[in-house]
This record gives sequence, structure tokens and C-alpha cells, in this order.
Amino acid sequence: MQDPVITPDLIKQHGLTPEEYGRIKDILGREPNYTELGIFSVMWSEHCSYKNSRPLLKTFPTKSPKILVGAGEENAGIIDIGDGLAIAFKIESHNHPSAVEPFQGAATGVGGIIRDIFTMGARPICSIDSLRFGPITEEKSQSLLASAAVRANGGQSEIAKNKRLFSGVVSGIAHYGNCFGIPTVSGEVYFDKSYEGNPLVNAFCLGVLRHEQIARGAAKGIGNPVFYVGPATGRDGLAGAAFASQDLTEESAEQQRGAVQVGDPFMEKLVMEACLELLATDAVAGIQDMGAAGLTCSTCETAARAGTGIEIDLAQVPQRAPNMTPYEIMLSESQERMLIIVHRGREPEVKRIFDKWDLPWAEVGQVTDTGRMVVKNHGRVVADIPAKKLADEAPIYQREAREPEYLKAVRAFTLSGIADTKDAVGDLKTLLSWPTIASKNWVYRQYDHMVRDGTVVCPGSDAAVIRIKEDSLPNGKEQTPTTNHQAPEKLQAGENTNGNKVSSVEKYIAMKVDCNAGYVYLDPYEGAKAVVAEVARNLACSGAVPLGSTDNLNYGNPHNPEIFWQLRESVRGLAEACRAFNAPVTGGNVSLYNQNPSGPIDPTPTVAMVGLIEKPEHVTTQWFKDEGDAILLLGEVVDRNDPLLGLGGSAYLQQIHGLKTGAPPRCDLGREKELHLALRSLIYSGVVKSAHDCSEGGLAVAVAESCISQQIARETPRLIGAEIDLSEVKDLRLDALLFGETQSRVVISVPALQADKVLAQAKILGVPAARLGTVGGTALKINTSGGSLTWDLRELHDLWWNAIARAME
Repeated sequence: MQDPVITPDLIKQHGLTPEEYGRIKDILGREPNYTELGIFSVMWSEHCSYKNSRPLLKTFPTKSPKILVGAGEENAGIIDIGDGLAIAFKIESHNHPSAVEPFQGAATGVGGIIRDIFTMGARPICSIDSLRFGPITEEKSQSLLASAAVRANGGQSEIAKNKRLFSGVVSGIAHYGNCFGIPTVSGEVYFDKSYEGNPLVNAFCLGVLRHEQIARGAAKGIGNPVFYVGPATGRDGLAGAAFASQDLTEESAEQQRGAVQVGDPFMEKLVMEACLELLATDAVAGIQDMGAAGLTCSTCETAARAGTGIEIDLAQVPQRAPNMTPYEIMLSESQERMLIIVHRGREPEVKRIFDKWDLPWAEVGQVTDTGRMVVKNHGRVVADIPAKKLADEAPIYQREAREPEYLKAVRAFTLSGIADTKDAVGDLKTLLSWPTIASKNWVYRQYDHMVRDGTVVCPGSDAAVIRIKEDSLPNGKEQTPTTNHQAPEKLQAGENTNGNKVSSVEKYIAMKVDCNAGYVYLDPYEGAKAVVAEVARNLACSGAVPLGSTDNLNYGNPHNPEIFWQLRESVRGLAEACRAFNAPVTGGNVSLYNQNPSGPIDPTPTVAMVGLIEKPEHVTTQWFKDEGDAILLLGEVVDRNDPLLGLGGSAYLQQIHGLKTGAPPRCDLGREKELHLALRSLIYSGVVKSAHDCSEGGLAVAVAESCISQQIARETPRLIGAEIDLSEVKDLRLDALLFGETQSRVVISVPALQADKVLAQAKILGVPAARLGTVGGTALKINTSGGSLTWDLRELHDLWWNAIARAME
């Protein structure tokens, strides 16, 4: 088959500028051929090279005494959790593929992040996800446009399309995670018009390993053989990295339908077990998954990390389709494939393990001392490129940044034209039934969140908690037969059946993912600080101390100066907040070009944070526990220095008034950190029975969720009432009191006899605190200076629990 002639149009189709093409010619000292052009196009895409965002990423805090593998070093960061154990975790996006093929796009997003974790030598033990879609119910802000939208889409409303994407993505995540056998323990789902046609699917995975089991993705050892393991390479996923680095339009989606990979979770399970068993033999010199950019990325990156070269012959690569070209083989992103560099002389062990797990494998090349990635096909060279220049020296751009014009109106907004609520009872019902706030049980009941029996706090509380136990860890090093003959009953404590030392220490890890993108849209710097503060607050509510963070930066086209300004300012806020909470960034993902013909998505810097809970008795959940307990608020009832009283960018303004505007609540990082320290101190003292942070919907929603969110069995809620007294709060709008989203607030419950002691202790710790009321009864009652408000808990639970299911009927 004849390669096409390289023309300016072909170069443009590959997402390369004339200047970048000139740089490629300088690197090669000649014109690239078609295969080399494709290789450069994927490796120099934003998805792989971060050419528009790398200078900003360097401003993140990435150092900590606990960090064993830092950001950018390998496929995932690794943090020490004590007793010789460590955790590997990372979050990545699969946005464009999920917009085109929601089921497979989401499924392969889960598969890809799982591979990033076991590539590090860790056994994956749980996953979480962060999802964004257009509205699945008609909202105030779009009701006037609904009929026009239906006509414009030939009779299919945007809501119907959003439901299809939502259903497909959730099914894809459930399929891959459930079949692979990993619990999906937490997540978040937001619905907003800016995500119509461009959903966000951010997948996170966490794994566990011992310090000595850390694996590296470097092609070490000149002459070492290079093995390919996993299913044959096909034409699915072709140039997926390049597809993810361009604007998403209906035309590009249709053209790139083949850029969406097809996943096989059962194959991935076999690949993982084989790789972990192989890593225990010391036969592996380097290992890398074939994720974005497939065989291209895995070969050039492993060589670049080691400062070596690599040579492969594509004729040896298993191929699923006949007559595949070198271009197709190198750029394919077929799933569940790994590249493994083996110590020379250990090939028989490698083949034995792959055959044991019934996996396809092939020896495809060797490590060289040339510093070049040389690709042959039946002995003929089809690509010859300096590995380090390809992998690490993509062009870096400092894009123009300009403050968006819309922010002038945002800052000018006041409450003068917004009447105070006349129906607070109805407003709370509306907020609890808004899919963004409502229970996400329709989503997580499709996930197996109990597989492997390590889940301590299931989906539905502020943060998930997972227990790391002995069988969470990868197997230890293989022993010679003479050490394997002991009967299990004669083993010494701390040994397994192979006589290997194992840790008998159990650990409790909390994790959460968060992002209020509306805040970031209205104030990228303050909004991004609030994102980190909220996720850290959720960990504190569970009893955890932050260990580290991973982020997924989802934005529109960086060539737009206003979009790049959003990115720059929010990275500044994220970095400042991560420093404040001592939660360094261990890695993550940048996903740009997220926009549809109607415009860009709201800037969505998703942050996943992981924390450690020292003792099982410190694990805390959000729901009230016992009748008669005192309900306390840590933090100010309202920030009176905020002209909008916490209503700027609030769920209340969006849902009740159809407005997404106003400066969001200020985030004082010093005050927030003091709150977390005080909350953990109270939890450690044993007096806190429940803790729930105030976020979307404000104080009223937080208290209501504490009354209705406990599930004691499937479809069996435990409803417990509360009586709240806010009558002493004078001269304040009722909507701000109930639904304002002032930062740095947590609702806790404690034994009634301990309430005064807790309030005194909070004062000593420098945190404002007040008694709100008492747990008990069958209703939620809130007394205000203007009268008493009452809600039936069964009705509130029904609205909150079934909102998404009703929308999806």
C-alpha cells in the first residue's frame, strides 16, 4: 500500500502547524515519512505532550517526604502510607471518546486508568469517577429555549441526547469495573448546559503495593528483549490522542468514531494478574502500558526515561486485522496491551507466565544504545526518530491570556433585584430534587462497590473509605521450591504460604473527587481554591488527613485567550490550596478542546484527594445517628462580609431564579485549614457521631441530607428528624440563611451531654461554633426569626432519592 504524499493539508489534518512540521524536519534532518508524521502528531498532541499547559503544571506543589514517585516521573504517583506500604493513584479523562461512543468511551477510560496503576507494580483496589453532562430535566434557565432546541435537532431534544450520553457512560463504567472486579466506591455527577454534546468522564483508580515493589517504565539494559503482551492490535482507537486534542464537532465526531477504543475487562484482568506475577520474579527491567498513542508512546517514552534506544519490528506484533500498515499499528490504541522490557536470559520465565494466563505475547524488539526509536516492518525501517526529542521535547507554548468579558457582569451582580424567598419549604424540595444535588444512587447502584470486601464507607457519604488488608497487596517475590514446602499452619506470623514477609497492618484510606465548576466559571482563582477546600473538607469529615492530590484539568480551546486565562487563574488557585492543605499533586491529566459548536464547557478542574485515617474508630459518616444528640455548626452561619451572603453562583440562584452569576463565596484557606484541624481533633476525641460539610444548597440541604441519607439495607432508608433553631439570627435574608453557600462550614452531631464541652473546645481551637438544634422526630423543623418551617422526611427522601431515576424514565 502506497503512503500518501505529505502535503500542507495532510500536516494540518494531523494537528501540526507549519512551524511544528519545520521542527520535525530539523530533528530528523529530512522530510518525515507518513508513519513518522503520524507518530509525531500523537506524541506532540496536547493529550500526550501538554504543550499548552506544561508551564502552568510546573507551578503545582509536587514534593513531600511521603512521595515515593512524583508527578511526571511515571504513569502514576506513589505515596508512602507507613509500615512499608504505599498507594499509587491517578485520575485521567476520556471525554471526547465518551461523547462519540458513551459506553465504550467510558469503559475504556476505566480500563486505561487501571493499567496506569498496575503498571506501577500496585494492585488496583478501588476506583471513583467524576462525570458531567447536559441537563436531564428542564430547568428555569432553558425552559424558554426548549421548543426551539427540539426543532433544531430534528425532533430530538437536547435533554434526550443528554440522557442517552449519561446512561451510556454509567453503563460503560459499570460494565468494565464490575467485570474486572474492582469496586467503584465514590464519585460525583453534575448537570449543566455547558456540557451538552461534550460530557466529561474523569476516571480515578487507586492501588496498593510495598515500597520494594515499585515498577518503573524505563527501557533499561542494552540488549534486553522487548515483549508485547495482550490482545492483538486492531484498527480501533486509531490516533485517539490526536482526536482528544481538537475541538469536538459533529463532523469530527463522525470522522473519528474509529478513534474510540473497544475494551475487554476480562482480558485486562488476566493481563494484570500476569504482570503482577511477572513483576514478582525480578525478570522485568521496565514496564509500560499502551495507553494514549499506543505502541508509539510506550516505546519512545520507555527509551527516553532510560536514556537508551529501542528497536522493534512490526512484523512480530500480533495483528487483528489483515494488511495493517505501519502507520495503523503504531497509532492504534487497542486496549489491554502492555510493553515489557525483560532482563536478557529470563525470557523462558516470561513466556511461562504469559502462557499460564493464556495471554497472547510476542518478542518484538530489543533495547539499544542509539538513543533512537527505530521501527521496522519485515526488516525495513519505517521510522527512525530520536526517542527523547519525540517524547520529551515537544514544542511548549505560552498562550495569550485575557480576562473574559462576562466577568464584568458577574462582579456587578447584586441581590437588589432578587426578592427574598416566599416559599422556603418548596425551595428546599426543589434543590433536593435537582439532579446535581439529588442522591446519585441511580448511578452507583449499577456499580459493584463491595467487591473484594474492603469498602468501609460506601457511596453516599462525604468521602469513601477503603480498608487495605493483606489480600489487597500484590504477591511478594517468588521463592525457590525449597522454601515453599511449609504447611500453612506452621507459618510464622507475618508470612504467607510462600514464606514471604507480609504486612499484617491494616490501613484505612479515604478518598473523594470534587469540583464546583460553576464557581470556577464565575471566579477561576477563588473557585479553584474552593474546589480543593471542599474535597479536603470532605476528607476531614470522614476523619482523614490528606496525603496527596491528583487533578484533571478540563477546559475549552487554549487558543482562545479567555479560555487560557481561566486555565491559568484556576491553576494558580489549585496550587495555592494544595499547598495550604499539604496535599501535593502527584500527577493527573489535562483535557483541553472541550467545547461544542455552542461554546466551551465551564472550566472544570476536577480534584481527587486521598487521605489516611489512623484508626478504624475515627471513620465518620454524614448521617445523624441517635435521637437526642446535639447538632452543632462549626464555622460561621453566614459570611456577612460577603455582599451576596453566600448566594453568588449558588444552587439556589441557579434553580430558583435561573441565574448562574454573582461572585462565588470567598475561600479563606487559613480559616478552612483551622476548621479541618479542629474537626479532626474532635473526631479523634471520640465525641463526633456524624459530620457533613455545607456545600451546594447551603445549610438547609446539609441538615436535610444528614436526616435522610443513611441506607441500612437496599432501598431501606433510616430517616431521623431534626429540630433546628435559627431564630436568634436577625436581619438576614431567609434565602441566604438557609441556602447561602458560605465556605468553611460543617454540621456535626455529638452526644447532648458533650455539646457544651465541644463548643468550648472549638473556641479554644479558634473555630466559630454554635448549637443548631437536636436530632430526633419524624420531620425536619427549622425555626427562624420569621416563623417555623417543617418538612416531612418521607417526602424529602422520595424527592432526593428518586429524582434521577424519575428523570431517566
